[in-house]
Amino acid sequence: MDIAELLELDRQHVWHPYTSVTSPLPVYPVVSAKGTRLRLADGRELIDGMSSWWCAIHGYNHPALNAAMAAQLEKMSHVMFGGITHEPAALLCRELVRLAPPGLDKVFVCDSGSVAVEVAIKMAVQYWHAMGRPRKKRFLAVRSGYHGDTLGAMSVCDPGTGMHTLFSGILPEQLFAPAPKAGFDAPFEEADTAPLAALMREHRDTLAALILEPVVQGAGGMRFYSPAWLSRARELARENGLLFIADEIATGFGRTGKMFACGHADVRPDILCLGKALTGGTMTLAAALATREVAEGICQGAPGVFMHGPTFMGNPLACAAALASIRLLEESPWEKRIHTMETRMREGLTPCAKLPWVADVRVLGGIGVVETRSPVNVAEIQRKFVERGVWVRPFGKLVYIMPPYIIEADDLDHLCAAMRGVVEELEQ
Repeated sequence: MDIAELLELDRQHVWHPYTSVTSPLPVYPVVSAKGTRLRLADGRELIDGMSSWWCAIHGYNHPALNAAMAAQLEKMSHVMFGGITHEPAALLCRELVRLAPPGLDKVFVCDSGSVAVEVAIKMAVQYWHAMGRPRKKRFLAVRSGYHGDTLGAMSVCDPGTGMHTLFSGILPEQLFAPAPKAGFDAPFEEADTAPLAALMREHRDTLAALILEPVVQGAGGMRFYSPAWLSRARELARENGLLFIADEIATGFGRTGKMFACGHADVRPDILCLGKALTGGTMTLAAALATREVAEGICQGAPGVFMHGPTFMGNPLACAAALASIRLLEESPWEKRIHTMETRMREGLTPCAKLPWVADVRVLGGIGVVETRSPVNVAEIQRKFVERGVWVRPFGKLVYIMPPYIIEADDLDHLCAAMRGVVEELEQ
């Protein structure tokens, strides 16, 4: 198929994410990917700055991941998980329990990040129902948060900036505290959590859980906040009888410099949501980990089981990929790599801060963000990045990169230089 035919088929039949079908954004045909590069149909190669929406942490076409999936394909690609178990799922659950904060002993393996959030929400509601407190079924979240695109997940996203205001009339009405003010390295002040504490105290009889993204708020604004704020929020949840759900779908598996972002504050959630990098970007897979108290509590009440069961739950092929990805991560110098990425991105992106149309530049771990004062023209800025040989996908006011952990220094410098060049041209 030539490029023109492919693009015409795409125009006629394909509906891309967050894109209009009547005036779609341009798309760039990719024919292969290897390491940190995407190869376009016209022969150009792009350095990938997005890790395919933050999941391809080992780069593309990694032989260890390919071998694990090929070996599993020879046995079975899928089998239902109801009444059946298999080695990839059992081993993966053991590994996740080992890596997670202590006490998260039960693993519900599901399909995607949004589904993991749905599972966590249902766990919290069902837990309190089993405890004889059915009124505790609302959730407390924070502004600028993002947790996914399914209905339950949308309900705990920021109702104003979380991309889901259109659906407010059909979503459960949750409570929202102000987003943390203090940046990652800023001193923490108790007053910053005062509104959160007040909402908990006022609504503790109806609130099931506090849900938030630890330390880094992702698609809701790419904001970094104080680990001390996170630690205090966890204490407040415990004091007021709320479960604590940590959404680490974007931050898990090393992205912030810790295996899990909760580690920056040394806190343990009651329920932990994982996804994205879980399989190294090869397969869709997610998980919700719960404490034994939550899991056994749910099963003590009617109907005695947790009421959720995805068709592709515990998919053997995805579990095999996840096991290989975890092994690959632990055998690599990932902490050193993330530290190096953080240093080079800070050096490479900080010059953007002097531009009058840039509101902020911030870097944490393997995340680099340039926030502009006005929303960018995605089609135009995307074209400019491709012309510079990089793949960067901005949204709103955020021009950011989350490269694969294996990126070489020269390629990362090239990415940062492209960011500077494109951002410098925004107001010309």
